[in-house]
Amino acid sequence: MKAGILFSGGKDSCYSAYLAKKAGHELICLISIFSENPESYMFHTPSIEKTKIQAKVMNIPLLIQKTKGEKEKELEDLEEAIKLAKEKYKINAIVSGALASNYQKSRIENICRKLNLKSITPLWNKNEIKYLNELIKNKFKVMIVGIFAYPLDSKWLGKEINKRFIDEIKKLNEKYKIHPAGEGGEFETFVLNCPLFERELKIKSFKDFSTGENSWKRNIELE
Repeated sequence: MKAGILFSGGKDSCYSAYLAKKAGHELICLISIFSENPESYMFHTPSIEKTKIQAKVMNIPLLIQKTKGEKEKELEDLEEAIKLAKEKYKINAIVSGALASNYQKSRIENICRKLNLKSITPLWNKNEIKYLNELIKNKFKVMIVGIFAYPLDSKWLGKEINKRFIDEIKKLNEKYKIHPAGEGGEFETFVLNCPLFERELKIKSFKDFSTGENSWKRNIELE
């Protein structure tokens, strides 16, 4: 199928695109929602502007839709973006990185149903530890760019998802119920390299800052 990818630049949307391509779907366009609300229920906000650079190294056109990020109202902006992608790129499916959030999955499915598009969710209900190991196996270089839950702290910013990360996050899951893949919003990620990229993205500089209690973000500048 000709697929549009709901794309945040994080591990879930990138890996879903990878799995969709592996399954035989054609990746026609990326759809990124730039939200003004850092607490958006639907959309990833750290590093969202950097999807422009990721799109270039993927050689896939990027469609950008801005939203104020108001709960439920932001879905109208998402629908508008998907509708535009369908008209412009003639897609017949939407790929999303929904892993365990019924809130996200159901709303995306409703929009797809309304626009007569197929909703593809390659990660849905995937075991999170198996998923993290697959990222490593398939050469995804994924960095933590946002932290939003105790006992995670600013020291986690910039960490890569590797075997050590998995061991540490498993322990935190057992003790504090931190979701190993960050599905509860505990952390956000940015993909620096994967099989869909022509080259690895290099970080030129970064700045870490606190955004509230148990909340930190890393702003990155890419070469």
